[in-house]
Formats: sequence, C-alpha cells, structure tokens
Amino acid sequence: MISVIIPTYNRSSFLKEAIDSVLDQDYFSSRKNGSANEIWVIDDGSTDTTKDIVFTYNNRVNYHFQSHKGVSAARNTGLRLAKGQFIAFLDSDDLWKKNKMAVQMSLMRSLPKTMVCYSEETWIRKGVFVNPKRKHRKYSGWIFDKVLPLCLISLSSALFRREVFDKIGIFDEDFPVCEDYDFGIRLAHHFPLHFTTRSLIVKRGGHHDQLSRKYWGMDRFRIKALQKALRLDLTPQQAEKVKREIVRKSMILVQGFRKRNKAKEAEAYLNLIEKYDSFKEVK
Repeated sequence: MISVIIPTYNRSSFLKEAIDSVLDQDYFSSRKNGSANEIWVIDDGSTDTTKDIVFTYNNRVNYHFQSHKGVSAARNTGLRLAKGQFIAFLDSDDLWKKNKMAVQMSLMRSLPKTMVCYSEETWIRKGVFVNPKRKHRKYSGWIFDKVLPLCLISLSSALFRREVFDKIGIFDEDFPVCEDYDFGIRLAHHFPLHFTTRSLIVKRGGHHDQLSRKYWGMDRFRIKALQKALRLDLTPQQAEKVKREIVRKSMILVQGFRKRNKAKEAEAYLNLIEKYDSFKEVK
C-alpha cells in the first residue's frame, strides 16, 4: 500500500487541484494498483471550506481535523494514521504530474535497497514558470554535504519506504518553518538518496500564505537545525562542514540584524561565529 499524506491549512483554493493530481495518477488509475492505496488530508485547523471540499470525494479521500499546530504536526498525524509500506507527501499548494507514482514505484521495485527517491521539479511563481538556479541542483547518493547550504529535497517530490521514519524519526514540531531542512539533514545522514532528473511535480509559489514569506531570516531556523545535527553520529569531516555552514549563515544574519538596528540579535550570532570558528576574525 502507498499512503499519500496531504497536510493543509486554509488552502481551499489550491486543495482540489492537489487532490485531483493524486487521484489522476496513472499508477492509481489501473485496477491492479488502485485498490491498495490511501489518501489522507490532514486539516490543521482550517476555517475555510477545506472540509467541504474533501467530503465531495466521499470514501476516496480520508479526512482528519486537528487544532492548528503547524505543518510538522500535520505530517506526523498523517504518519500515525497511514497504513502503507510506502509514504508520499504532497503539500496542498503543489501538484503531482500524472506519471509521478508510476515512475517512482518502478524505481523502488527495481532498486529494492533504495529507501527514498525524489525528483526534479517544475517551478511556478505567481503563474509564471521559473528556472531553478545552479545552487538548486539535485544529486543522487550520499549527499549529506549537499543538503547543508539549503533545503534540497522537496517532500512533495519524494517517495519513502516506511522504514525511513522508524530509523530517523518524524518531523520536529519545534520548527515553525524549515522543518523539511531539518528532516533532510537527518535523511541524508542515514541514507543514500536516488534522484531522477524527470520532473514529476509542480511547485506553486509566490502566494501570500507561504511560510517562507511569513518569517524573516529563515537562516535562524536552519542554524537551529544545524546545531541539532551536531548531535548526530557525524564523522569529523561532516561535523566540520556543519560548523562551517553555521558560521556562514550566522554571518548573513549578523548583517541582516545590523541593518535593522538589532544589536542584541546580531551579538547572539556573533557569539555563534566565535564558538564554531575561533580562527575567524569578526569585525
């Protein structure tokens, strides 16, 4: 069984298209594969018409409502409810292309030791196609060092074996944003990843309620994830790369806080720089 988990919060304008993109999968539409799958919409406290939209699908889509706790809590609820041996997530503002699950299940079956595969993405911002920058290039294999600069793995593009979560745990609910960055670090530390260059999802951005637009200074949360990563069983080389990334991101934040005349906040990150790079002269 494949369990598809769609966390959502007040995104009724996007939700139907997201659900339809799952139901329209070539893989699910075949009689052979369609009966052994489930879709969970986890409503994280919506006050719009989310529930009404889901109920139009009758028993094809499962619905769970909870008080507003954030996207990590919604995904974790989905994991507790899911029965599948394979787990896939879809953010409610993203879309799957029709062949996503067929391509990834074929990969998983041909590579039985692969625990997770993810794909290239098509980006749309405010209705306009956007080309990813060079820094967004994705990789296969042991990619721990590649996931440190930025969040490289889109959860909407990934397919996981259930055992992944038994090994590395669930999403950290202490992160209001960058929870996927924290999860990606743990994932890349424990497993090699299989990447397919085929674009299998559409990521829609630029809307006002994106979490990345709600919080200034996202590197604050990435640094928190990097400090947490130092508690993993890292090699000396991995630990050094994590510390260097903490220093790099802290320097960016120091500049940002100084521009905003927030000396106290800047001082906190200057202290981190001194802690993790005692040879760097800080001015």
